[in-house]
Amino acid sequence: MIMTYTVGETAKLIGVAPSTLRYYDKEGLLPFVERSGGGVRMFKDVDIECLNIIECLKKTGMPLKDIKTFLDMVAQGDSTIDARLALFQKQRAAVEEQMRELQSTLDVIDYKCWYYETAKKAGTTEVLKDIGEQDLPQNLRSVFQKLKLVEVVK
Repeated sequence: MIMTYTVGETAKLIGVAPSTLRYYDKEGLLPFVERSGGGVRMFKDVDIECLNIIECLKKTGMPLKDIKTFLDMVAQGDSTIDARLALFQKQRAAVEEQMRELQSTLDVIDYKCWYYETAKKAGTTEVLKDIGEQDLPQNLRSVFQKLKLVEVVK
């Protein structure tokens, strides 16, 4: 027996608002979703799988128009396998770059947490005025060097 889900049930399953699914439908991302005789969207398990891919791509920053292009390629069949692979390889590279940028940001935040934890223990930021690289934990030294090169708001 094939299970079907309402917009609300589907939205809960994939962790989005029902309005998001309605928007996707309006934007042409859900041409595969069947409707009841009364026009109610009826999602199947295979639709949930597709929606999970849409949400994954969206989280990577891929624009909806590119997601639609991907879905159109899927609908065209095996002749688009190379193009789909290229799309995912390009998106993978973009995500890897985002991760590098986020790691760099997290490194700075870790440094500033250490900085203010140290200042808090001393009761003043003055204790860090003449800080040297050797005074820092090993994992924060490269961030310290980068920050020394630019004016940083303390």
